[in-house]
Amino acid sequence: MIIRPQSLLFPQACLTPSPKPFRDPNLHTKKPSGSLAPPFSKTLIELSHPPNTSDSGLLFREKIIYLENHLNVSSKKALQQNPNFRSSPLSSLKSIERCLCSMGIERSALGRILDMHPKLLTSDPHYDLYPIFDFLLNEVRIPFQDIRKTIIRCPRLLVCSVDDQLRPTFSFLTNLGFVGRNSITYHTALLLVSNVEGTLLPKIEYLQSLGLSYGEVVNMVLRSPGLLTFSIQNNFKPKVKYFLEEMEGDIAELKRFPQYFSFSLEGKIKWRHRLLVEHGLWLPLSEMLKVSDGEFNARLVEMQLQSVQDR
Repeated sequence: MIIRPQSLLFPQACLTPSPKPFRDPNLHTKKPSGSLAPPFSKTLIELSHPPNTSDSGLLFREKIIYLENHLNVSSKKALQQNPNFRSSPLSSLKSIERCLCSMGIERSALGRILDMHPKLLTSDPHYDLYPIFDFLLNEVRIPFQDIRKTIIRCPRLLVCSVDDQLRPTFSFLTNLGFVGRNSITYHTALLLVSNVEGTLLPKIEYLQSLGLSYGEVVNMVLRSPGLLTFSIQNNFKPKVKYFLEEMEGDIAELKRFPQYFSFSLEGKIKWRHRLLVEHGLWLPLSEMLKVSDGEFNARLVEMQLQSVQDR
């Protein structure tokens, strides 16, 4: 429950103008010679402009020390990316720490999260953070024991608006089929920070442009949710190009093994495919990529021996 501050009520006496003080006409204040102002004017000036003290500097230094030594967060980065942090009190920082720790996030992970997103340093736990946790627990239905892993995997969740970002994307994913055994978990909660119109739909449409039906694409995405996190330009296009042109593959095989897009093109796909070609051998995508390097090499030797025996 979000607690909102109540309106302040003032007693009626405070609303009644105070009577003017009595002034004795026989009383005269003697002005000192050469003075252009009454003797108390200096005091009024001093009250309206109190002298600077080192208190604010000490408090600021205490906050910076706490941020760097206790939370291991770069104060330089924090102040550059969130200038409002300069004027926020240490008590506010500690309330944020208590909030995140109450969700099971240990201090070491807390420091990394705050360093990644300095905006959090001036957030209000009751208005900014607890509504996000409430959404994840009660609408997405992520178990409390998984909240910590959810946030550590995707700290960006904490700087997203529930109404503007998280809930609309969750609704889209639910309609797409992320329900039941495919429900959003701490593994796939990072999809919630993706914009529907700008990120998710273009990826689905690109896969459809390869000749796949909407239903086939949805099935691929549910089997391999990581597809919705990959870049069209940096992942989909170069891997599809290599698969179709160099491997002379069939799109139907990508439908059967959508995990193909999760493997490194330079580090694994090209290297293993070229080894197979050099020895005149062939393997389905899943068998070529899912095994470790040692298992792949062993399978390669086994296939070579088998081909010699068959001659």
